[in-house]
Amino acid sequence: MKAASAGDRVLIVGSGIIGIGCAHYLSKAGLKVTVIDRGSVAAACSHANCGYICPSHVLPLTEPGAFRLAVKSLFNPNAPFRIKPRFSPALLNWMWQFARRCNRRQMLSAGHHLKSILDSSIAEYRRLIVEESLNCEWKENGLLYVLRTDHGMREFAATDRLLTDNFGVTARRIEGHELPSFDPALKPDLAGAFHYEGDVSVRPDLLNTQWSDRLRDAGVTFIEQCSLQGIAKSAGCIRHLETSHGEMNADRYVFATGAWSALLSSELECRIPIQPGKGYSVTMPRPEPCPRYPMLFPEHKVGVSPFDGGYRLGSMMEFSGYDSSIPERRIQQLRESARPYLVAPFSEGHQQTWYGWRPMTWDSLPIIGRVPKLENAYLATGHNMLGLSLASATGKLIAEMIQDHSTHIDATAFSPTRF
Repeated sequence: MKAASAGDRVLIVGSGIIGIGCAHYLSKAGLKVTVIDRGSVAAACSHANCGYICPSHVLPLTEPGAFRLAVKSLFNPNAPFRIKPRFSPALLNWMWQFARRCNRRQMLSAGHHLKSILDSSIAEYRRLIVEESLNCEWKENGLLYVLRTDHGMREFAATDRLLTDNFGVTARRIEGHELPSFDPALKPDLAGAFHYEGDVSVRPDLLNTQWSDRLRDAGVTFIEQCSLQGIAKSAGCIRHLETSHGEMNADRYVFATGAWSALLSSELECRIPIQPGKGYSVTMPRPEPCPRYPMLFPEHKVGVSPFDGGYRLGSMMEFSGYDSSIPERRIQQLRESARPYLVAPFSEGHQQTWYGWRPMTWDSLPIIGRVPKLENAYLATGHNMLGLSLASATGKLIAEMIQDHSTHIDATAFSPTRF
């Protein structure tokens, strides 16, 4: 099939941050882009996450010891990283493949691939924010990893050395007695922190809204409440999509369907081994004092996002299938997990609770590339916990692939053919 050229039509399924990123670069290349979504634009996992764009997150979930934590979680319903006991052959196979990769060699290999795409993505974002005038609370004040105990500091210091030695990513170490002057929202009895100054934060709903509005102005069509119902194929190509709005056809098709992607394996005739990793957040008015910096508390696995007009706590990784409930105990756990670290861990008043399903692959790498058996279909999914961080580079890669250009980074490790 010949490379796409200006005027060709591309239909993107999924309007989360990945779909938006793909639409941007394809539109810039002169292609006619339509984006459909079963719900609203960027209303699912892209909506109320913690808003980190974080080159420091080069280590995959497949770290040594991660599988042991997962097994222990079967017996602890309050574990922040938890597998809910249930019979699912797909989950059992996923966990087996995940366990095989929880070793240092695989961790470092995946980390180098992640560093490449993370570095590309933040460079693209810095350009986009200026060129598109995106007013989304973009803040380049880094990400602060705060540790409560001396043991936590020692363990994280080892992680920081590993990041420095293997990836050139290093943090400024801050001792406990320095923390209250560094950020007065932190309690004075903490062990210390590590500040990754190259990380960035945004308010994700503002980024999604502003970016999609710019794309509409540029001629991209967004069709909401439009569900995919079937894929018509012949001779190794997609001929059209069957949707709740009728048949839709294009020259190329991009599936940016996040945690739902695994359900398309049969239709797309390829393996898409993604499991939904459920996370939660609660958003409320800013407490007083409110943190100056976005923060992570590794010992409790909680993220803190101070916005100009609000404050968010987010966390958890639950493998519980497509469960859409928001248990009050999980929201309360978020609040209580911040208490050991912050003078004012939460505020009263209206609170918005949220959940999202992260698209988790067993090797912690995204799936970006052409579907093996369909010449005009592409996957842009499986971004694990880094969808926001990787959206711009993913969009650029998809546009390069569809135009049959050399990719700006080596994308071999992200190919759907690896499964």
